[in-house]
Amino acid sequence: MVLRVEDLDIYQMAEELSDRVWEICIKWDYFAKDTIGKQLVRSTDSISANLAEGHGRYHFNDRLKYCYYARGSLEETKSWISKAMRRKLIKTEISELNHAIELLPKKLNAYIGSIKKARELNKRNVQAK
Repeated sequence: MVLRVEDLDIYQMAEELSDRVWEICIKWDYFAKDTIGKQLVRSTDSISANLAEGHGRYHFNDRLKYCYYARGSLEETKSWISKAMRRKLIKTEISELNHAIELLPKKLNAYIGSIKKARELNKRNVQAK
């Protein structure tokens, strides 16, 4: 059983992605940082932040809500990365980012599924009493 959010693989992956995005964006010129960079960093940081906030919630539905927010932030991150690629701000780094961008949605959906399963088990246990 996972007690700390830091122990979740999905959280660790999201943190690594946000750190890598920061390392990439911090090197851009002012205009690129101010337009795309800030948005990309915020959306990427928001993935792990929402996972952490949801993990700290007591009710299953609250946990799910923050997982859905994290999933939305992941989609936003993908959009900003796509823009950065088209504008030639991200070149060689994309292979590093692609692995996380492809794996995170699968892991996040699995995590959401595990929360839903735990919610259903809890409902059955409550009804059986």
